[in-house]
Amino acid sequence: MNKKSFVGSLLMLLMMIGFTTGVLAGEEQKDIVDTAVEAGDFTTLAAALEKAGLVETLKGEGPFTVFAPTDEAFEKLLKELNITAEELLARDDLKTILLYHVVPGKVLSTDLKDGQEVETLAKEDVEISLDPVKVNDSTVVKADIEASNGVIHVIDSVLIPD
Repeated sequence: MNKKSFVGSLLMLLMMIGFTTGVLAGEEQKDIVDTAVEAGDFTTLAAALEKAGLVETLKGEGPFTVFAPTDEAFEKLLKELNITAEELLARDDLKTILLYHVVPGKVLSTDLKDGQEVETLAKEDVEISLDPVKVNDSTVVKADIEASNGVIHVIDSVLIPD
């Protein structure tokens, strides 16, 4: 086998391997829950979603827009409320609190308008303000993390419905 033929065969083999493993073909996009879990900074949110029975909902077809508080945001809330994570997860209104972070549909940062009110899955509105982008009093620290069933906007505090 000559050198040119060998290199060509090797390239074809590598391309076939790449396509079958998804390396060259592109990985399948993960859903909102898996995207958040993989990011590693949403362990409290993931635990709360599990406890409230919302994991399957947010793995569903959607699309959803999730304002996702980080673990640091939850730590701040726990200090403000002077409770433990276990006490937070045991709250009767945990599911409502979590649904207050979810908007039906896929809303990218470019879709937001200053003063816009958006109804959440908790059937209560959040208010959007721009410059900086905020949801109620929480600042969006990272926007437009796309998932297969929607989008995540990372926020710096936990939203609590009235």
